[in-house]
Amino acid sequence: MSSLAIALYWAAVLAANERNLAEVDRLASDLIELSTRENFPLWLAVGAVLRGWARSASGNTVEGIPWIEQGIRDFQATGTVLAWPVFLALKAEALYLANCTSEALATINVAEAVAERFEQRVSFADLHRLRGLFLTAIGADETQIEASFCAAIRNRKGAEVGFASETRGGNLRRIPPPKSARVRRTSIPTASFIWLIAAGFALPKAVGRA
Repeated sequence: MSSLAIALYWAAVLAANERNLAEVDRLASDLIELSTRENFPLWLAVGAVLRGWARSASGNTVEGIPWIEQGIRDFQATGTVLAWPVFLALKAEALYLANCTSEALATINVAEAVAERFEQRVSFADLHRLRGLFLTAIGADETQIEASFCAAIRNRKGAEVGFASETRGGNLRRIPPPKSARVRRTSIPTASFIWLIAAGFALPKAVGRA
């Protein structure tokens, strides 16, 4: 059953990279059902985050964000820290889509602090990229925006050194701006940073509560 949970997770990952939101929602729901039945608290939390993200990205942020937040709380309760910054980034994206860009920026700051604390620097490229996107949405100073995107590029190149085979030729993912925001659509590089938790997350090890 644990192998089935892992399979459902990675199937959802592939669907997310293809921006197939309905498939992510379906697979995450199956993962939640299995994890509830088999008492897999970590996979239950992951399923909640993925389902919340899929629903938020589909436009239902009112339902999606609480799923993400509950999933993150349950994830922390397992004592696992691997991928915690990643899930905070998903929450930030959902907040941005709900026109809560200030809260999204605050969440990115928390995610960056967590990534620094637990040395999960592979997340930095996309955290900086998201910050640049959010700063653009609120009309922040261009120097800040440029600094964020430049930091994303620098960290992206560093991540590719260690994960070249994973990032090479990746798909493009797009985060549409909130309907009320008058900002141009911004191309989002490979969603790989979200899923670079790779085999290490498939067999997670609790390393202490944050």
